[in-house]
Amino acid sequence: MPSLLRLMLLEEYRLHVSQTSRRMFMAMPIYVFVLTFFFAGSFPNLQTGLPLGDMLTLALGGIFIYGISVGAFGFLGHTYIERRYGKVNFIIAMPFLLPLSFRSTFFGMYVRDIIFYTVLILGPAFCGLLLASFFAHYALISCLMLFVAMFLSFLFGISLSFAISVLYTRSTLAFGIAVTALGVLMAGFGIFHLYPLGYVLPPIGLELSSTPFMHDPGVVLLYFAVSVIAVVSFTLFAVLLVKQEYESAKSQFVEVFSRYRTMTKFAGRFEALLAKEFVDIVRSGLLKKIGFAYVAPLLFLSFTTWYINNGLKIPVGFNSVFYAGMVGFFGVMLYSWLTNIDLADYFETLPVSVPSVIKGKLLAFFILTSVISTIFVVGISLLNNEMRLLWLALPVLYITGAYMVLATAYLTGLSTNSFLFDPNIMLKFTALALIPDFGITILSLSIDTTPLVSAGGIGIVLVFVALFSWYFYRGIERKWAKQAFT
Repeated sequence: MPSLLRLMLLEEYRLHVSQTSRRMFMAMPIYVFVLTFFFAGSFPNLQTGLPLGDMLTLALGGIFIYGISVGAFGFLGHTYIERRYGKVNFIIAMPFLLPLSFRSTFFGMYVRDIIFYTVLILGPAFCGLLLASFFAHYALISCLMLFVAMFLSFLFGISLSFAISVLYTRSTLAFGIAVTALGVLMAGFGIFHLYPLGYVLPPIGLELSSTPFMHDPGVVLLYFAVSVIAVVSFTLFAVLLVKQEYESAKSQFVEVFSRYRTMTKFAGRFEALLAKEFVDIVRSGLLKKIGFAYVAPLLFLSFTTWYINNGLKIPVGFNSVFYAGMVGFFGVMLYSWLTNIDLADYFETLPVSVPSVIKGKLLAFFILTSVISTIFVVGISLLNNEMRLLWLALPVLYITGAYMVLATAYLTGLSTNSFLFDPNIMLKFTALALIPDFGITILSLSIDTTPLVSAGGIGIVLVFVALFSWYFYRGIERKWAKQAFT
């Protein structure tokens, strides 16, 4: 296993370096360290109405969602095995040729990503927090407990995602039951207020039971033990469920491209590419994956927002407008999935350009997300009894969603996953995401106290966001026109 793991880490390193550069890739931990240091160091001055406990709950929830989004090895591994990458292939497919088992390669990929994200992101973030603690006077024990909670939140998300995605390869019915059960658990916490969030996500319970919130070593140890047992159980369940033999699934599909092309006439010169996107989405089973990798995080965000407002009754001011802004920024994950459905190399021999393919994927993204995200925003407005804010929440949702995906497509093209590990790209992406997000978040919190000022401010932000969206859309042609598919 150590040799296999070393080769997998080298493979992952080469994959990302091939898209950026060695210097840019190695600068990623420095970028995370500096960003965390400045944020943690200035947090005491930035902290206003949002209590520290809620801030950390949202941060740990975000890390859990991140673990969910990167841990779907059942989906990813299956794709890697069935795809052909010209002259190369991934180590996970080597059991076809070498005396290895699929269980060992899937487990290796799981451990590889834990090491990868710990070294690149979680570890540097902890070091930045430690350095900031000297200036902001954070207790060392609090920093250590926060890192433990962060690490366990990530492990909880990635192992749960690993288990459920492998379950999908065995039975779509069992997968549906598992996702539904997860939704019911979240509903028990968020809607019905039956138990605290720590019962569903033990790492959050661990953080909120330790210093500086409480000092109960017994409860902390209990949450720690439950977290570790859950991570080990999910991992064992996933590894044991990995198929020992893989055969290409025999699938039969009715020819639908011509029908889809007729339905996408409205897309003009992109009708063929858009029709192909939907054929790929249906045949790859992406709609089911969206249910887990996109809808599940939205459910978590919905329940958390609702719980803070109605369960804890904290007058933070999280409302439908704030929620719509968050959902708009979530769409990046779905665009990343769309760029991974099929290999772009095969477009090399067709009379299409990289910008055309990007725009075809963007059209598919808008059609998919406009329905799902609208349902969520309307739903959270109903739950919070805030239908009166829908006139502002929906424009915020559509414009910020378009802005984020256009900025992502402009910066990363068809290699979103790899380019987001380039600190230069990541820095631009962070600035483009945070600046309007902060503006909408802060202004939305005062929508009930100063509605004219708040709505006017949000309107101005949306105008600028829309102008930048147009700039990014036009820039896709300019930036990627000479880019090859391979």
